[in-house]
Amino acid sequence: MSGPKRARDEPEWESGARRRRVTIARDDYRDRFRPGLFDPISLRDERQNYMSASPYRHGVISQLISPNFLKDVRKEIVQNVSFAPKETDIYKIYQSGDLANLDGLDGMSLKRLPSLLTLRNALYSSAFREFLSSVTDAGPLSGKKTDMAINIYTPGCHLLCHDDVIGSRRVSYILYLLDPEEQWGRYWGGALRLYPTKPYKSSEGTLIKVPTSDPTKSIQPVWNQLSFFAVEPGQSFHDVEEVLAAQQPELNDQRVRIAISGWYHIPQEGEIGFQEGLEEKLAESSSLTQLQGKNDEHDLPKANPQKYVDKETQMSSIGSSDPLLQNARNGVADSKSKGTNEVELEEDTDDDILTEPEINLLLKYLHPTFLTPDTIDSLRTSFEDSSLLLIKDFLNPTYAKTLRDYITLQPDKLPHNTKKVEAQPPWTVACPPHKHRYLFMTPIAPDPSHQNLLSIKVKELSPLKELLTVLLPSPAFGKWLHLATDLTLTTHDVRARRFRRGYDYTLATGYEEEQPRLELTLGLTPSGGWEDDEKEEDEKEEEGAESDKKPQPVEGNDNASELDPSELDPLQTADVHAMAMAKRLHDPPKTATRDTFDSVGGYEVYLPPASKDAKIADPAVYQTAMEGDGEDDVLFSMAAGWNRLSLVLRDKGVMKFVKYVSAMAKGDRWDVVGEFGVVDDEEGEDRAEDGEEDDEGDDEGKEDSESTTDVAEAAEEELDSDSD
Repeated sequence: MSGPKRARDEPEWESGARRRRVTIARDDYRDRFRPGLFDPISLRDERQNYMSASPYRHGVISQLISPNFLKDVRKEIVQNVSFAPKETDIYKIYQSGDLANLDGLDGMSLKRLPSLLTLRNALYSSAFREFLSSVTDAGPLSGKKTDMAINIYTPGCHLLCHDDVIGSRRVSYILYLLDPEEQWGRYWGGALRLYPTKPYKSSEGTLIKVPTSDPTKSIQPVWNQLSFFAVEPGQSFHDVEEVLAAQQPELNDQRVRIAISGWYHIPQEGEIGFQEGLEEKLAESSSLTQLQGKNDEHDLPKANPQKYVDKETQMSSIGSSDPLLQNARNGVADSKSKGTNEVELEEDTDDDILTEPEINLLLKYLHPTFLTPDTIDSLRTSFEDSSLLLIKDFLNPTYAKTLRDYITLQPDKLPHNTKKVEAQPPWTVACPPHKHRYLFMTPIAPDPSHQNLLSIKVKELSPLKELLTVLLPSPAFGKWLHLATDLTLTTHDVRARRFRRGYDYTLATGYEEEQPRLELTLGLTPSGGWEDDEKEEDEKEEEGAESDKKPQPVEGNDNASELDPSELDPLQTADVHAMAMAKRLHDPPKTATRDTFDSVGGYEVYLPPASKDAKIADPAVYQTAMEGDGEDDVLFSMAAGWNRLSLVLRDKGVMKFVKYVSAMAKGDRWDVVGEFGVVDDEEGEDRAEDGEEDDEGDDEGKEDSESTTDVAEAAEEELDSDSD
């Protein structure tokens, strides 16, 4: 006669290669789920759906929770839970505190949230953990470590591509708590999107999985729906599409995407299935580690620093008899030439003086003000003080108009699909998306079959290509940079970028070289509505206003304007919300402490190096200072705009990103960027004195590395000819 059955809190896991057999434990929380969820047939069906899903295994369960019970949960959240605005390089959301802290609330607070507490316990009950373990084959899940929060996405909120791998996470999930009385619109955004990966072998022979530029699976948010997947290094890449604004602003109050998101973790010490050292091992393979490392063999664009050509090479190229040079040389002779096709260059050995040919080239592109000795001296003094320059109206007005007309005439919107974009040059998509995504264009490389690589006419280039191919790589512009910064430049690497609204961004990464680098950004965004534009308008409107005017309080709280939402108890009562949800979540969240939270993004930010002692709590937080004390944590920020130049001397460890451009922006962000290698003046002088030359090994690929500069020099001569 068999004895009584033993109740179990944890499943029994059989060892061996065959599939684990799980016996679902019974407890008091089963009645909180829909009837039949734990039945063998339901378990089999959900497992089959999960295993056959693409681009990687994932599950979607409809009507997971008892509907009436979940409505009670939602009501408690709307009435009693506080949310703070959270924004970094990778996301923009409103978030509650960690719901694991519910147990620590006082009795009065817990009385307001009984259903929410029950839901948390039900999701981490042994019955449901065993159910998910069986469906996903993820192994035993911890009931001791709960990890969940409530996230709200309103129009403009988003979460960019990442794989969720960090620490002890094993299964990721989202339970949607949308308005049950109103169906989420198909074109409202907010979808969970999954990315396929491609396998590559690194130079060391290691297999690397890289996400493709575009997601291939879109899971729309639905009331009482659970989406989940096993967290796998280099595999479980996903994002949350921006919640899109309605054309009629009064309809935006319907577009409030509210969900409980969280993770199930590997068993903790004392739980069945605990493995010593497993958490540390998993941390090594996180996407954050990949992002901050140098595993960039399959990234686009690839770094392509090109050396500046010395004067001897310049003279040799100009004196060549190659007939392809005739287009660039025809009529170049100035008043110092002697009626031949030979060109006499000014033999000025002083690198601190712009020669006449150099000025002729620069005058076409740069505003004449920035070529005067007094202005250059002023720029140099400013740069020496701060290692930073910000110049408005940098381009020559005539050329700026030509360039702006050209950009304005381009298609207002380009497709998001990479194949469609790249099928029609000149744009290429930057990838992988867990690092960056935008369109880029590089300088024209001449036909390498021609010895002198000078077969391009300036007049055949678009204004944007001309800027890339002629001005920025030219020795003349290199000298101007030297004069304006007092830095000795060795290489240049330039490209144009276009950030499509509603799709493109760069995530924060650090600069890891020992030697600083000069970085240039020339803003070429013709549309308005960016932060700097709004600030200028606000300043004009506030002219003459009283300087001691106090900010208006929020939601009836006299001290709300002085509160930092991140410092508030995540479950405070409604009357002290820094961001309050009024009218049952039908009013957009508000905050008096983060005016920039309503921005459309597109700004470029430099941040201090991440602290070695800082603990990263989420792979979506790349130690940006966006959640720090504010302006003091940002080294430099420049909004998208027209004809603005920034020069930044970037030191090792300094982080940089371009914030995701919202679909609400009035246009795409356009810019041209350059990275210039620099050397210490003492190092440069030593090289000159020693007469150092590159080794034969360093000459490999020299022809390619100098090609763009050769084109720039030929174009400089052609421009001289045109000006004569």
